[in-house]
Amino acid sequence: MGYRETMRGILCLSVASMCVLAGCGNDTPPPAPTLTVAAAANLTGAAEELDAAFEAQTRFNVTLSLGSTAQLAQQMANGAPFDVLLAADTEHIDKLIGKGKLRPDSRAVYALGRLALWIPDETRPEKTLRDLASPSVKFIAVAQPDLAPYGLAAIEALKRSGLWDRVRTKLVYANNINMARQLAASGNADAALTAYPLVMNDRGRVIKIDSALHGPLEQAVGVASATPSRSEALAFRDFVLGPQGRAILSRRGFELP
Repeated sequence: MGYRETMRGILCLSVASMCVLAGCGNDTPPPAPTLTVAAAANLTGAAEELDAAFEAQTRFNVTLSLGSTAQLAQQMANGAPFDVLLAADTEHIDKLIGKGKLRPDSRAVYALGRLALWIPDETRPEKTLRDLASPSVKFIAVAQPDLAPYGLAAIEALKRSGLWDRVRTKLVYANNINMARQLAASGNADAALTAYPLVMNDRGRVIKIDSALHGPLEQAVGVASATPSRSEALAFRDFVLGPQGRAILSRRGFELP
């Protein structure tokens, strides 16, 4: 091979290498932005639908983390990389704003929750909240009141209805409101005081609890102050508060502010 041919080969290899390094001819689009959303357990089902609809509309990738509001808030306070928090109350959102973890201007109430009594076995005789005092009811599942706003609402409802002293020894506590539902679903409790959206389509008997028996279940959203995906996080918040998000929440059994 002559000098000219050798140089031509070296030049071709050099150009090819430069193209590889520079991405010449690479039409692969950049990866979609990723968003991490922490959501209260009472949003199980609704949160997945919200995330899927948002992903379809924006092509963003959403990672969902479900749990009790108190546990998610504590994780965020300790530095968990959540971009958005959908809480089951306003108290934890306000505390995180006070600690500088959430943007004050992102706070908004996106839903109003409802507490419900769920009796999976519809052949049982209990039909009202007061029937929980019956000797036939052995175990009642509720969420830990210090972890879940719906658990606190359940305890308030039992106290304000005058049932507390008659049923307190029957209570079985779960870490979040969805786990309380699961205790009843598995037969480990005769009934559960849980979030209405979680049981609205389940078998058995579902009784909405009078909202006057407990504090308001206003559910608020907040965007992390330190999120590296600020525009995407705010877009998700606006989606939840917008017509499509509100339609999903309403269909899932939430009342709207």
